[in-house]
Amino acid sequence: MNVSRETSEKLDRYIALLEKWNPKINLVSTSSLKDAASRHILDSLQILQLQKHVNSNYVDLGSGGGFPGAVIAIALAETKPSAHVTLIESDQRKCVFLRTVSRETNTPFKVLAERIEDVKPQAADVLTARALAPLTNLLSFTQRHMSPTGTAFFPKGETWEEEVAACQKQWNFQCKVHKSVTSPNAVILEIGDVSRA
Repeated sequence: MNVSRETSEKLDRYIALLEKWNPKINLVSTSSLKDAASRHILDSLQILQLQKHVNSNYVDLGSGGGFPGAVIAIALAETKPSAHVTLIESDQRKCVFLRTVSRETNTPFKVLAERIEDVKPQAADVLTARALAPLTNLLSFTQRHMSPTGTAFFPKGETWEEEVAACQKQWNFQCKVHKSVTSPNAVILEIGDVSRA
């Protein structure tokens, strides 16, 4: 995906920080570090191509090593500087890492060191979560933290159809399926209009 040289340099710095910190606090699997540009950066950037909100309030749940939230913040810093990005992560050590990424890439984003259930509702225009929880749990978080007109984007693996089917018994929601550009068996679920069944 095309990004400017400045954004590319920031993403390279991010990968360098990931490689430095990962042995200490296990941000991503060691095997995925060798291909971090595709496995983590590109996988995160593809979400931006799907969303249509401008000047938005972005919220990333269970951010871990910052995917996709910190990558989205870095990409938006140049293209949509008025966007607000918030990362929610309960692990204090990972929050220190995320704040380091923000500082060393000169990218403004907020890091909330709290459990998702305890954070006040965020009214997100765009909500994301990657490798966090089954879709049933994610929809509960979505109902709490997404604005009524917002959209959620959840990358999912090959069992995504089972997760969607299980959710339809408990939830009403709109769901559009996008093929992932980084894995033939993965998708990104675009979710909206969430309410309890």
